[in-house]
Amino acid sequence: MVFSSSVFLFVFLPIVFGLYCILPERHIRNGLLIVASLVFYAFGEPVVVFLMVLSIFCNYLFGLMMSGKEVIRKTGLWLSVIWNLGLLGVFKYAGFLSETWNALPFPDVPVPEIPLPIGISFFTFQAMSYVIDAYRRDIAVQKNPARLLLYITLFPQLIAGPIVKYKDIEAQLAQRTLTLEKIAQGIRRFIIGLSKKLLIADTVSVVADAAFSTSDDVLICPMAWLGAICYTLQIYFDFSGYSDMAIGLGRMFGFTFKENFNAPYCAASITEFWRRWHISVSTWFKEYLYFPLGGNRKGKGHTILNKWIVFFCTGLWHGAALTFVVWGLLNGGLLMLEEFGIIPVKKMQKSPILRFVSHLYTMVAVVLCFTVFRADSMGQALHFWRTMFGFGSADVVQWQISLSLFLEQLTPLFLVTVIVAVFFSFPVKSLLEQKLPSDSAQTVQIISYVVSVGLLVLCLLYLSAGTYSPFIYLNF
Repeated sequence: MVFSSSVFLFVFLPIVFGLYCILPERHIRNGLLIVASLVFYAFGEPVVVFLMVLSIFCNYLFGLMMSGKEVIRKTGLWLSVIWNLGLLGVFKYAGFLSETWNALPFPDVPVPEIPLPIGISFFTFQAMSYVIDAYRRDIAVQKNPARLLLYITLFPQLIAGPIVKYKDIEAQLAQRTLTLEKIAQGIRRFIIGLSKKLLIADTVSVVADAAFSTSDDVLICPMAWLGAICYTLQIYFDFSGYSDMAIGLGRMFGFTFKENFNAPYCAASITEFWRRWHISVSTWFKEYLYFPLGGNRKGKGHTILNKWIVFFCTGLWHGAALTFVVWGLLNGGLLMLEEFGIIPVKKMQKSPILRFVSHLYTMVAVVLCFTVFRADSMGQALHFWRTMFGFGSADVVQWQISLSLFLEQLTPLFLVTVIVAVFFSFPVKSLLEQKLPSDSAQTVQIISYVVSVGLLVLCLLYLSAGTYSPFIYLNF
């Protein structure tokens, strides 16, 4: 963690936001946010903060090269790609690559133990998108290094996203307004995200951890399914909660970030799921990898290859382990089976019953894929799958012991949390806005603010119990 939750909520955020509100000019406010963001990052990574600043400075120079002749522009682009991917290669993948090499029939090489800088995948991708967009002339080259520094280090989304493209907030770096309405909306959104994390994700994580820490010879089918479903709920409410907090904090300081999730568990296909899940990373890979590879413009063969590459990289981006790579390839494979009609999801949208079947298939696929994502190894993932479909190795005595463990997880708090989680996996807000009359909008707003205050009280009580766990995506 960069800050403990209590220090962030009661010390860091009030001081920074209070100073931000009383400072008179945008330049001074930007300077405050830069200093606050560096302090925020340096609190947990006091040495690596210099690496991040060095990376930003290098990308600033690469960006300046985009104003030169074509040969200079191309050189700057390639230097940026090599530098940024090189950083990820050294700090995130050196150990994984060494272990993979040692598994082959070649002389062993030392396995480096390099600490993973928090949020390196996010700030590296943001820097790359800036240089690539400057090369494409989609944006003007930023001559002011402070604005580029602010863009990449901005603390609300620095360590776990969403990935914010420079072109989306370019104008906001130079000019933005702060109003009481934006502040109130931002605080409400922040509380919603905090509630998702503390009240839902952390509650179901206890059961998920219990299932995935169960030894293979004791794991039984009900416990395997319960653990996999709980982790599927945990990762959504954990990560969408962080995204909500980032969007809310950004709004409090006058920034508008794009949405990162759109009710992904309502999807009726894996294709639709990826249009709704972690939108910032999926659009990043589409814009900066899939399209440059040729997209779907070079025939079916190239399209298939390009999508395999994209999903391989998507899995690898999440972590340096075989389980993440397989998770990405599984999603890519399912998506292509749908695209070519082998899994006929498009035909299944024509009736409510078939759409429900398609939704059920999607959720089973998502749960099975996230089982691989969560597993410590492919061996554990495969054993989970076997157990989930009735091919576990537990004997009668172990079944009785494991069944007792399974039943112990079904506490009233857990059951209520799961019901709430499933309910809020649907786009409740937009559905209510469609159903309620337009003249009730103000009443709904008032109720939402009252509810948010109640949620904040619950979150503070939860934090006081000292059971908080770090965000999942801090590891990526």
